[in-house]
Amino acid sequence: MTFPPPPITQFVLKVHSRCDLACDHCYVYEHADTGWRSRPRAVGDAVLARVAERIGEHAAVHGLTGVRVVLHGGEPLLAGPEVFRRAVERLRAALPEVCELDLRVHTNGVRLSAAYCELFDELGIRVGVSLDGDRAANDRHRRFANGRSSHPQVLRAVGLLREPRFRHLYAGLLCTVDVANDPVAVYRALAELEPPAVDFLLPHATWEQPPERPPGAGPTPYADWLLTVHAHWEADGRPFAVRTFDSVHRTLSGLPGLSEALGLEPVDLVVLETDGTYEQADSLKTAYDGAPATGMDVFRHSLDEVARHPGMAARQSGLEGLSAACRACPVVRSCGGGLYAHRYRDGSFDHPSVYCADLRALIDGLAARAGSVRRPVAPPVDLVGPELTDGQLDELAVGLGGRETVRALARSQLALTRTMLAAVHGSSGVARSAAWDLLAELDEAEPAAVDAVFAHPYVRAWAARRLGGDPGAGLGTLAELAAAAAVRAGRGDSVVVPVREGVLHLPTLGRLVLGGGAREARITGGRTGWTARTDDDAVAGSSDPCWQPLRRTVRGIALEDVDPQRAAHRWPVADRLTDAEYAGWARDLGEAADLLDRDLPEYAPGLWAGLTTVTPLRPTPDGHDVSSAARQAFGAVGIARPRTSSTLALLLVHEFQHVKLGAVLDREELYDRSDTRLFEAFGLSPRPIGSLFQAVYAHLAVTAFWGTRPTEGTEGEAARARFAHWRRLTDEAVDLLAGSGALTPLGKRFADGARESVDPWLRATVFPGRGV
Repeated sequence: MTFPPPPITQFVLKVHSRCDLACDHCYVYEHADTGWRSRPRAVGDAVLARVAERIGEHAAVHGLTGVRVVLHGGEPLLAGPEVFRRAVERLRAALPEVCELDLRVHTNGVRLSAAYCELFDELGIRVGVSLDGDRAANDRHRRFANGRSSHPQVLRAVGLLREPRFRHLYAGLLCTVDVANDPVAVYRALAELEPPAVDFLLPHATWEQPPERPPGAGPTPYADWLLTVHAHWEADGRPFAVRTFDSVHRTLSGLPGLSEALGLEPVDLVVLETDGTYEQADSLKTAYDGAPATGMDVFRHSLDEVARHPGMAARQSGLEGLSAACRACPVVRSCGGGLYAHRYRDGSFDHPSVYCADLRALIDGLAARAGSVRRPVAPPVDLVGPELTDGQLDELAVGLGGRETVRALARSQLALTRTMLAAVHGSSGVARSAAWDLLAELDEAEPAAVDAVFAHPYVRAWAARRLGGDPGAGLGTLAELAAAAAVRAGRGDSVVVPVREGVLHLPTLGRLVLGGGAREARITGGRTGWTARTDDDAVAGSSDPCWQPLRRTVRGIALEDVDPQRAAHRWPVADRLTDAEYAGWARDLGEAADLLDRDLPEYAPGLWAGLTTVTPLRPTPDGHDVSSAARQAFGAVGIARPRTSSTLALLLVHEFQHVKLGAVLDREELYDRSDTRLFEAFGLSPRPIGSLFQAVYAHLAVTAFWGTRPTEGTEGEAARARFAHWRRLTDEAVDLLAGSGALTPLGKRFADGARESVDPWLRATVFPGRGV
């Protein structure tokens, strides 16, 4: 049987095709491929528009809940600020509402400025910087064309990203390995910059252009170099994520790797050049001239066509696509044959990697240090919790769901979060973890304390990022969870937690703004008070002025403005609210709650049973209403504070419909997920069946809301017009959904429920005398 290729979720968008450095190991300009010479220097508006359309189209067809776009080059900052702004605006406008956009830029750092950082902060772009270590190491390759060092400029750029106002933009460092450099000096130089992640890359090479191997260095110099770094990284307590090491630990535990360089998972990355042509991974430029070419472009070809390209298929074929020697190797599931480009020899990629011996030595070395070569991940125990009753399904099918029904969904989501956290710990490569052991102990003695922490929406969002291979999702969050549960339990346990950018965070409780250079702190105490002693001997605690508690409002809803994991929404999150801003939010939420209790009593009880968290988002420059429900954060909605409390009420009930349906979809099949047809409804761009289902479900609440608004005066006239508008569009969309032929029996039950809700609205007279 032939299976369709997996959808593409990662895109490298070249916004500029030239560079202001002359690095002699650069795969773009210094290796076999010369395609850059004929391309426009900067990407044009027409290309940006079509790129956004293609990515949005692909996300809609495949029902993607997230895509990552890396803005790259050449040196991307040469493109100028307006190119970044236009690119991001077009991408956000083109993506379906339920698809989150993860934006990154990768730069050499030379041109990074405070103005650029402010722009990236506004646009929600995280920044990765290339740096090969200390000045001696960096100057071996990363120099200007006149031979001048780039190291001072790069340190200045990283210094900007380490400033408190920009620290959240700091995605990490990329270091190309040179075995002539001292691995300890390189590691120490990078560690001093406190990166959230470091990616050590083997220099691109093939059997025809093999990597440097210094005389007398032994048969595996690259493995030896990396294992030396690993030893110091472990001794320091893994202060930051290292994708190479984390990938090996994950694959040894049976989980997918984190990059195409390790593991057998299909590669789902496409490069978009400045002229709109699609290319395969840039690493192929090292093989031969034209190696990454597909012969396709955004103006004539869809991303599904690119995914079916023979070159893409070869990089997605897993074990079957490897050479016989690789298939017979005992570490093949961790190695994956190495990077595809590194296998090239005599016109073929059907060979082991040119780094084969190094990869085997590295994997064996890391497995031995982990103490177990094949330690399995903790299995799921109760993935989705108890079954929903027929009555509860009937409630949900008509768009509602009372208090007990939504609580059942919440229990189901908590079970899923627990399973994901077990998988996070199982894939960590750590045989024993003090934080995990304490969580297990507390789960026996004080289960309510653990449940209160695990049920926080952004715990699952972090676990999903960690399991998805995000290097910024550090393992230290487990320690924070343990500390928060211990404080809630009040037993006086002592827990060591990370301090990031001078801030200590306790999920569901708040954050301690310490400043200084501390890396970790020991939390001791319980509910009535606790203290934190840092590794530089500073002492603070829950009674300290620098403690910023998580603030709650009406119905106990948290206004989450301190959790570093809250950036799970498709729009940038707001910073810590001032006292005046908090008071305004609290007032508006109180008024919105009163309105919903009075006017939507069939929706309100379920809303208050499941909505635990409102995350303030940044307002848009044009003042348009912005709201979001993150697929991996049950119980939370993100909203930029609107002008009126009635609009806030509408946004709350609208977004919580997405939250409810997402929880249902985690446990039930409502439609054929392989159906790739697009459906046009609500005046929006064509979307797949899953997005249509979400839109129908959300607009049941939207229509109900407008059907309850006052009908007198100018405002009443506008409300009646909106009700007439949304009931018509929802009626049409329900017909489209019911007639799609893509629904399961339960999905048809939900479509019938939606029709049951809509039909009474169609019989109502909105404008007497107009026949409407």
